[in-house]
Amino acid sequence: MSILIFLIISYILLSISLYFLFPKIGEAGWKGLVPGLNFVVWAKGVGRSPWHAAWMLFPIVNFFIYAGLAIDMVRSFRHYTFWESLLSVIATPFFFFYLAFTEKEKYDGPTLIKEREFRKQLQEAKANNNKKQLSKLEAANPYKKTQLREWAEAIIFAVFAAAFIRMFLIEAYVIPTSSMEDSLLVGDFLFVSKAHYGIRTPMTVVQVPLFHNRFGAGGGRGIMKLLKVIEGETYLEKPSLPYYRLPAIESIDRNDLIVFNYPEGDSVYVFPDRTWSVHDYRRNSIPAPYAQQIKTGRKKLVTRPMDKKDHYIKRCVAVGGDSIMIRDRQLFVNGKPAKNPSKMEFMHSVEIPEGVTINTRNFSDWGISTEDLVSANSNPMIFILTDEQKQKIQAMDAGIKIDYLDMARVSGGDKLFPHDPNRTEGWTVDNYGPIWVPKKGITIDLTPENIALYRRTIDVYEGNDFAERDGKFFINGKETNRYTFKMNYFWAMGDNRHNSEDSRVWGFVPEDHIVGKPLFIWFSLKEGQLAKGINWKRIFTSAAKK
Repeated sequence: MSILIFLIISYILLSISLYFLFPKIGEAGWKGLVPGLNFVVWAKGVGRSPWHAAWMLFPIVNFFIYAGLAIDMVRSFRHYTFWESLLSVIATPFFFFYLAFTEKEKYDGPTLIKEREFRKQLQEAKANNNKKQLSKLEAANPYKKTQLREWAEAIIFAVFAAAFIRMFLIEAYVIPTSSMEDSLLVGDFLFVSKAHYGIRTPMTVVQVPLFHNRFGAGGGRGIMKLLKVIEGETYLEKPSLPYYRLPAIESIDRNDLIVFNYPEGDSVYVFPDRTWSVHDYRRNSIPAPYAQQIKTGRKKLVTRPMDKKDHYIKRCVAVGGDSIMIRDRQLFVNGKPAKNPSKMEFMHSVEIPEGVTINTRNFSDWGISTEDLVSANSNPMIFILTDEQKQKIQAMDAGIKIDYLDMARVSGGDKLFPHDPNRTEGWTVDNYGPIWVPKKGITIDLTPENIALYRRTIDVYEGNDFAERDGKFFINGKETNRYTFKMNYFWAMGDNRHNSEDSRVWGFVPEDHIVGKPLFIWFSLKEGQLAKGINWKRIFTSAAKK
């Protein structure tokens, strides 16, 4: 809402400035106050066709049309320098007020028409070999730019355009881990649409264009690992704008792939290989060497605004209002078995008969990466496999025994959401729940039994002051035992069900954390390494249907 108020105030200021400026270009001032007509008159005033103003109706494109009109208007008052052009874009109404109220500022005519006429005179002088006239024209050329300025403007425009496309329409994303295998592989490069689930307007105001949240190695996501010289966050937390989302093209349905900001990523410790949240540290989920760095203060805590949290990609398996549970690896939604991804993976113990050797030469072609070989030097070995991969290994020798790994040995209730041993006793990643996913507008009773599930939702995601004292609940200072949710939430899981940190670890995905919808794979490296080759068959394949 604040963004909308900001845009309305900016437009009102612009209209008023045009009201005072238009008389200087020979137009009635009232035309500056009429929506639509003001841009038509503005376009004519700089030498554009009146129909040029129609581009202002097209989102994203209108930013560039607006910038062009602003620059051309101040050029029509003979302001041609780089800094004057820049100021005309970032402070348009105030520059227009200056032009309107400063007596010495005179309208020189539509700059684009005058520039075309000047260029024509230059061409005629060159064609007639009139060196004297040519020298005179070049000496008085107000449109001439140095090579440095040409490069600077080209770079600024390219960065500006790329940043706007990335911010509002499409962003490139690379799969960094195996949590979505075998549907999406490590090394898959995706284009993610920001518009399908509704464009989320920026919240972090001051940021380095084209970087998500960090320079340099660390942060653990995508191309950030390529920058090793400069390290650090690429934004300022303040000032910031509140959350606002434009209307969506489509809603998020069960089994859709979603890209979102890591819900627990507001307070993190950044290491070279990945980012760990402060909650991971408190749950003793961080490797001992890293935990020691944190404990001794050598690794500092980094706080991040919501839109600068790390990006995750998972499958939405349940939406607001659904109840989920997992029994013997099968997910149930609202009491019914959920549709399983065709390339869902689990950990298996693979026992090899004495004297039998497994040939791993074809593993890469089968989609079995080195990360899937959890324990390859023991017997039984531990592999992460799809049903198809399981059958191919089994076909190598009839004596090979392949069984699902008992995850009760490697996962405990204290590591699983909602991290309340009284509720999660006996839960594993294979036998989990039931849990109800919050839905906007639904009111629930708060009880000692369910408060662990919804405490962070009420307190952090929905911005309330939540407290619990003497078995009683207080929201924004008032005692209550009921709560009405303000947002929809989602339950996200990786297709690699035994090697995915997902909602089973950190809980619900709030709707304001949703970034976009994966569209297609535009490039793919085997296991994320160029040295291992290119997955040619995956290039330009749909990501949404994986």
